[in-house]
Amino acid sequence: MDESRRGFLKVAGCALIGAGVTAPVGKAVASVIGAKDSSGALKAGRWAMVIDLKKCREREGCTACMDACHIEHNVPKVNDPKKELKWIWKEPFKNVFPEESHRHQDKKVTMTPAIILCNHCENPPCVRVCPTQATWKRKDGIVMMDMHRCIGCRYCIAACPYGSRSFNWQDPRDFLDMEKTTDYPTRTKGVVEKCTFCTERLAKGLLPACVEACNKAAGPGVMSFGDLDDPNSEVAQLLKSGYSIRRKPGLGTEPQVYYLV
Repeated sequence: MDESRRGFLKVAGCALIGAGVTAPVGKAVASVIGAKDSSGALKAGRWAMVIDLKKCREREGCTACMDACHIEHNVPKVNDPKKELKWIWKEPFKNVFPEESHRHQDKKVTMTPAIILCNHCENPPCVRVCPTQATWKRKDGIVMMDMHRCIGCRYCIAACPYGSRSFNWQDPRDFLDMEKTTDYPTRTKGVVEKCTFCTERLAKGLLPACVEACNKAAGPGVMSFGDLDDPNSEVAQLLKSGYSIRRKPGLGTEPQVYYLV
C-alpha cells in the first residue's frame, strides 16, 4: 500500500469511528488527500525535536506550545487529573529527568518545568505491544496512532515509560465546543491518543503547531524541528553545538526529543 493511500485510510478511519461524524472531519480527510499529493510536503529521513530548556526558562509561565497543540488537535480540557488528556505539557525538571538531578544542583534547573510529549522513539515499546497495529512507526520515525484500529486495551500506555499517551475514559466531544473545533478529527470514548509530530501539518509543508507557536511567542531556538539524518539541518547542528540530554536513555528506546541544558 502506497504512503498516500495509507495516509488517507488512517485519517478516514479516525473520522468514521462510531456515530456523530462532524463536518470538520470530512474537511480533514479531504485536506489530507490533497496534502499527500502536494510537492510541498515536508519530508525527512528521521524527524527529531530539540528543546532548549535555558531559553524556555526565560519564558516562565508561557503555554504557547501547549495551547497551540491542543487547539489544533481538538484535545479536550478535562479537569479530572485521572481522566485528563495531554499531547504536550510541562513537568518539573527533577520529575522528567530524575537521573540528571542531584541535591547539589542549581534549584533554578531542578525546578524549571520541562516540556514533554511523545518521544517518537527509535525503538518504541508501544508499537511492540499493540495487538491490532493501531500504533506503528512510519519510515521517517514518527510513531502514529490509528484510533480506528484501537480497541482500548491500553497495553501501549502500560508499555510507554514516558507517560506520553492518554486514554479517553469518556466522550471527549462533551468537553469541546463543537462549533469551534478545527479540521482535525475528533475522537470517541475508549481510544488512546497522543502527539504525532503534526503529520497532518507536515503533509502541507508546515511545521508542528507547537514549534510554530513557540517561534512566534518566544522567537526561534526554543523549540526546533527537523531531519536528524541531514547533518546540515538545524536540529543536527544544535545537537553538535551544545550538551543535550534525553529522557530515560538507559531503557534503550532511543527518544528523538532532545533537550539542551
